Amino acid sequence: MTNTETDQGPNLGTAIAAIRSKWKWVLVLGIVYTFAGFVALGSVVAATVASVYIVGAMMIVAGIVEIVSAFQMKSWGQSILWVVLGALYVVGGFVAFQNPALAASILTLILGWSLVFSGFLRIFLAMKMKEGSPWIWVVISGIITVALGGMIIAQWPASGAFVLGIFLGVDLVFVGFGWIQMALALRKV
Repeated sequence: MTNTETDQGPNLGTAIAAIRSKWKWVLVLGIVYTFAGFVALGSVVAATVASVYIVGAMMIVAGIVEIVSAFQMKSWGQSILWVVLGALYVVGGFVAFQNPALAASILTLILGWSLVFSGFLRIFLAMKMKEGSPWIWVVISGIITVALGGMIIAQWPASGAFVLGIFLGVDLVFVGFGWIQMALALRKV
């Protein structure tokens, strides 16, 4: 091992060599993600419910951690506020499990409005970009984002039954394709 490797850690070549021998496992991971994505897209309502359950579980865990942290930081003086905030997370998580349709509907509405606001923000920021920069692509991205958010809001509350599942499925497919491409590239290296 050279001095530069010990001072800065292993170099990129060493890291690629270590994972190159595992390219088949990376390929399998990509295939599993892609398959799961297509299954989710084939049953978007079930995928939406699964998404809500994941969000609910994360809220419960985050709430418990926040409550425990509040008791560890007694010197803050506002520990009770952190306990209340953590309790709200826990309650919200249990509500997601008790009524996944309501939780999916609320999450979808929040997602729709977030897309609208972020799209308008992109358009605004694009207008502030310097001439010669690719501002038109930022504007187009903003317009598409506003339109997508608007479609979600226009179809709400019905969109709450399927939007999260579609987003989950599309995300899994693209992540799977990414892993497959990485595996194929590792095989060639």
